[in-house]
Amino acid sequence: MKRLIYSAILVLTILGNTANAQTTAPEEKKSTINIGADLMSRYVWRGLDYGASPSVQPYIEYAHKSGFTLGYWGAMSTLGTYSEVDLYAKYAVKSITFIATDYFFPKDGIPVTKSFEYLNYKKATTGHLIEGSVQYKGGDNLPLSLLLGTVFYGADQKSNGNLRYSTYAELGYTFKCNGSNFDTFMGLTPSNGLYGTSFGVVNMGITGYKTIKLTDKFELPLKASIIANPQTSNIYLVFGITL
Repeated sequence: MKRLIYSAILVLTILGNTANAQTTAPEEKKSTINIGADLMSRYVWRGLDYGASPSVQPYIEYAHKSGFTLGYWGAMSTLGTYSEVDLYAKYAVKSITFIATDYFFPKDGIPVTKSFEYLNYKKATTGHLIEGSVQYKGGDNLPLSLLLGTVFYGADQKSNGNLRYSTYAELGYTFKCNGSNFDTFMGLTPSNGLYGTSFGVVNMGITGYKTIKLTDKFELPLKASIIANPQTSNIYLVFGITL
């Protein structure tokens, strides 16, 4: 496990340096407060379906011009069967982004939770899952993305109380076709944990993006994904609108 994590970080660093050497200096950034939401036909994340119903996914975040971002993201199923509230912090250094995410699931959320008290961070009873991850996103000259994340604290525990350190790694590739953008992706888990029962691919597919111009000042971004999970033998067709 440690070798996988160290190797991935090394690869991300090398790719980041390569991509940065090929791009020109970016324009000066400004700090912003962003508010929005996705309306999704299903909430499918890393190959797993949460809620089995349409999902509303709002977010609010503060993005500092230095590359630091702090925000909340949530998901609420329209049937009231699932909800999630995640606090995240990101720091981007050129093409590399370091991410810490605190996943929390209220009473109608994920079954691995132990406590529904949001302020409970006690090791034995907390319902939080805290993950550290690193992500690389290349530019036009190298349209690859890599993500590696590991849960290092919280309710992701074995029966004896020890952490499972559930890990997810994903490789992505971006391309354009007929004026639309597409992302292909393949994600795997190295061992039994949150995402699967053993080493193997748990998430693979493609997402297409299209924007419909409604007026001179308003456009409606759309996206659709076909997602397969080989470990569970499931496949999903997901549609979303970004507001």
